[in-house]
Amino acid sequence: MGSGMQCVPSICAGFAHAQCRAAEPSFPWVPGPRRGREGGHAPHTGLLGGAGIYLCTERGGWVGLGRAASVGWGRIRVRESPAPAPLEGRSQAAMASDIPESTEESGPSPDGSDLAVNPYDGLPFSSRYYTLLAQRRALPIWAARFSFLEQLESSPSGVVLVSGEPGSGKSTQIPQWCAEFALARGFQHGRVTVSQPQPLAALSLALRVADEMDLSLGHEVGYSIPLEDCTGPDTLLRFCWDKLLLQEAASARGAGAWGVLVLDEAQERSVASDVLQGLLRDAGLGNSLEGPRLVVVTDPAFEPKLCAFWGNPPVVRVAQGPEEGPIPVYRDPAPPDLVGAACQAVLELHQGGLPGDVLVYLPSEENILQCCECLRREAERLDPELTPFQVLPLHAGLGRAVQAVYEDVEGGPRKVVVTHWLADSSFSLPSIRHIIDSGLELRNVYNPQIRAESQVMRPISKSQAEARRLRTKGPPLGSCLRLYPESFLELRAPSVPSPRVCEENLSRLVLLLKRRHIAEPGECHFLDRPAPEALMQALEDLDYLAALDDDGDLSDLGVILSELPLPPELAKALLAACEFDCVDEMLTLAAMLTTAPGFEGPPKCAEEAARRRALEHPDGDHSTLIQVYEAFIQSGEDENWCQARGLSWAALRQAQAFRGELLELMRRIELPLSPPAFGSEQNRKNLQRALVSGYFLKVARDTDGAGNYLLLTHKHVAHLSPSCCYTNRRPPAQPPPWVLYHNFSISQDNCLSIVSEIEPHMLVELAPPYFLSNLPPSESRDLLNQLREEMNGVFSGNEPPSQDLSLDDKDACALQ
Repeated sequence: MGSGMQCVPSICAGFAHAQCRAAEPSFPWVPGPRRGREGGHAPHTGLLGGAGIYLCTERGGWVGLGRAASVGWGRIRVRESPAPAPLEGRSQAAMASDIPESTEESGPSPDGSDLAVNPYDGLPFSSRYYTLLAQRRALPIWAARFSFLEQLESSPSGVVLVSGEPGSGKSTQIPQWCAEFALARGFQHGRVTVSQPQPLAALSLALRVADEMDLSLGHEVGYSIPLEDCTGPDTLLRFCWDKLLLQEAASARGAGAWGVLVLDEAQERSVASDVLQGLLRDAGLGNSLEGPRLVVVTDPAFEPKLCAFWGNPPVVRVAQGPEEGPIPVYRDPAPPDLVGAACQAVLELHQGGLPGDVLVYLPSEENILQCCECLRREAERLDPELTPFQVLPLHAGLGRAVQAVYEDVEGGPRKVVVTHWLADSSFSLPSIRHIIDSGLELRNVYNPQIRAESQVMRPISKSQAEARRLRTKGPPLGSCLRLYPESFLELRAPSVPSPRVCEENLSRLVLLLKRRHIAEPGECHFLDRPAPEALMQALEDLDYLAALDDDGDLSDLGVILSELPLPPELAKALLAACEFDCVDEMLTLAAMLTTAPGFEGPPKCAEEAARRRALEHPDGDHSTLIQVYEAFIQSGEDENWCQARGLSWAALRQAQAFRGELLELMRRIELPLSPPAFGSEQNRKNLQRALVSGYFLKVARDTDGAGNYLLLTHKHVAHLSPSCCYTNRRPPAQPPPWVLYHNFSISQDNCLSIVSEIEPHMLVELAPPYFLSNLPPSESRDLLNQLREEMNGVFSGNEPPSQDLSLDDKDACALQ
């Protein structure tokens, strides 16, 4: 160990047993803002009323103990830090603007003089804080800092819009200024919450902002994303996925328990972001200057629509710099192979010796993986005299590995980041100097008329294309290659992206709006109102699932469904499992369907195909998913075991974590549990009953014995997916006559995916009677009605029903 890591174990004045917060979360400390102000006195500044634990470095500088673990300083001392001056008699904007300015001017010099204290934790600023502060001051948005704080304080409606191009620093600086504003008010209305449309963006921004504020992640700065809540009671600034925030807002009264709410990247038009704005407009923020504040951050193309929606609130516009970005170069005609063309363009850039990193935009995650594999192969064949380049994917499935795109190594290789629409605005990489844009995106679009989702390849919007071009803005001037003709953008591309609320299944959203006591979801203020048939289909589905009562409000069952972070039909199946004593299996299945639904692509070799077939269950894909999870746990969660079978180790670990969250939630709301019994005959039937209870809207019948399935809810013919276990059996088996499916996609040869065989009498017993009556005329409906009459005849003839029928009837009554 080097001399920089050799610490002298001497801590003075009762701090002998204190440990670094970065290494031990239970370190006893008192955050300044949490103590508040009484009688005009300044808030506490840190440990024990102002005393901070500081490290005296061998270079003569000082650093707070909270950052000792990451920098490895030397001797430890205790020094009293003076309390800040009283704050009375000044505007909150002025006080907020002084928070970093005072520390800048009285900050430590290289020799450690004039020690400044972080007002959020009472510890002295590290030298890295000042390094990052210099970078922050160079951002285009920094010139609007004081103007923003003034508008935040004086806005009569409590709403402020911030408009600026991607890369101007909005996502990192606005949250910090909001925290300064809330600190000046003593956090009397709560903490600062920042919503992001992508979970990875919330994670990445929390890491960056905590570093810039010189604070500890998970303490003063935290984040909330699926399966990970890195916050605590002392968190003052929280980054949150907007869907989680919407779930919280559905349960809250009024505007919510926050002092300042920042809705970032509003131009991405996520469902949660749009609906949150509608709920907040309905709830009202109040006209009091002391009330909570809302900041909506967007790009200039979406600014006029937001201004009209919010009644022309104050707008802070980020002034553009002198650089206009590179002039785009077009390909005419567009290459037929986008992946191959993108790879060739990267190689030409690299061989040409132009400096700077490269950002490649492709339509889909599959294209990203193909491009990365191709580039890695080509990198091995490069001339040894050329400096190698590093290929980095950037998509939603990476988790924490996404931080690799931000790691800068002095003198390291060129980075080639391959991504899709995820990086249109959520991720800013300062080192990018070259853009390769395919001009297309692959999106899932839901069709409510046939309850099917399709993958649509479509042009990006003009605003997206411009945002991508400006990723290279700044000296030295880079390049922008567009793999499409100039006429493509003018003739086929819309001006702004399509709102996602018009393209997604709204059942879950309507459930949350009903929980918010909005009687008619159509009355909610949407930025763009969804199609009436989409809302009607969502209400109809919830009615079939018994989530609504006779008045159209949430039933008792609907209230429980809204508590579970699952699609309504899957939540209903999980609740039905409580009646059928198969909760353990349905918990596993719900977790797998949500995070790890199946194998990753076709098998790469015969051995892998044989290992996969060994995991397949005779009852279908749903039981196969349970069997895969059980085998994964029995393997000791071995990553090599997953790779040998074409399974995603990361996805299975997420399924394990999500299953634990679901189990804890069921215990908290006191739902009955049952012990594991997977594999028994009774458990097999119970699992089928639970699935039918939730998925009776997704049933199909083989009409000719050749695998041509007619969907019950509409006359649409579909086929089993190539990944379905029924199509992979050796020797080939007869397709099951009746199946229940999880997904139906009309873009992949009308395929049904994740399919299991069911018995039609279960559908008659467990589906609502009016559901069968409302089915479109078909031979399948006639068969079900005939079966219902036969079963009713059995009961009316006073013949004792079978044990299975009586159990089904009893539980159907309990659930409906």
